[in-house]
Amino acid sequence: MSAPTESVNTPGPCIVVTGAAGFIGSCVVKWLNEHGYSQLLLVDDFGEEEKRKNWEATQFIRNIERQAFFDWLEENPLTIDLIIHLGARTDTTEFDYAVHEALNLKYSEEIWKLATQRQIPLIYASSAATYGAGEMGYSDDHALPEKLHPLNPYGVSKNEFDKWALQQPIESSPTYWTGLKFFNVYGPNEFHKHRMASVIWHSVLQIEQKGYVQLFRSHRDGFKDGEQLRDFIYVKDIEKVIGWMTEKMLAKNWTAESNGLYNLGTGKARTFNDLVAACFNALQLPTNIVYIDMPEDIRDKYQYFTEADMRKLHSAGYTDHMYTLEEGVTDYVINYLHPVRYR
Repeated sequence: MSAPTESVNTPGPCIVVTGAAGFIGSCVVKWLNEHGYSQLLLVDDFGEEEKRKNWEATQFIRNIERQAFFDWLEENPLTIDLIIHLGARTDTTEFDYAVHEALNLKYSEEIWKLATQRQIPLIYASSAATYGAGEMGYSDDHALPEKLHPLNPYGVSKNEFDKWALQQPIESSPTYWTGLKFFNVYGPNEFHKHRMASVIWHSVLQIEQKGYVQLFRSHRDGFKDGEQLRDFIYVKDIEKVIGWMTEKMLAKNWTAESNGLYNLGTGKARTFNDLVAACFNALQLPTNIVYIDMPEDIRDKYQYFTEADMRKLHSAGYTDHMYTLEEGVTDYVINYLHPVRYR
């Protein structure tokens, strides 16, 4: 573990990463370290012992509790060069909107105001959950958030912040900012999410324990069992896109015209059957799927199809190859999940 230090005079830009103990946040911190960024302020709730393995071996200046972050900055007025705001309550089965409103909307507004006051570039996490059932499509056009109807309080809170951000005048906005609409992310460091971990994580666990994988039956006409479609994106692609934006913003090669919302998926929807087959193939086992009824508490809030329109990100200049579902699942299963390391 990198011991916290009061020194902030070492070379390199100072970057704040919120949600740094969580799944995507800790992966982004790892990417930053691997690319020479060690002057990091990690912000999260660090009391969860289960998450320690996500962040304790990384290089950083200091880890700061989320609720203490703004007061800490008042007492330690250092120069911050970039904020990567990934902290959120991401549980789509948490139906108390007040929880999501406090963490995903109000806290994000405070982060935005800090970035604006100090003119710090800001990259923040939005979500494909904002698109609801997809009746309005999956475009990251700025006219769409006002028309969207998310299916759960988590999606509502993310969409409310997107709308709020887009409503801010230029003088009340960071010089550079982007909101990234993550689609279905999977990859290492998600073990602590339990029920909310990816289907890949659950699938490998079930294969080891039972020899088969359970998938939800379809409860909608037009979709066969296991043929529900999602845009699954490997977290290593999330790291690369955030890293690309980080380097452009720090070098002042971003433009105000490029500010705004960006979808972050692969642009290719795949079925859950495809995903599970990829898990079995990675383990060199025959596919064995058992279909079960979807829990009633999520049945009317379930997305049957998501697919990111990726044209805006490509137009902004991002051209790197995205992992295919088979490539991402194989890397994740072979190098991280087999045998399952986190029970």
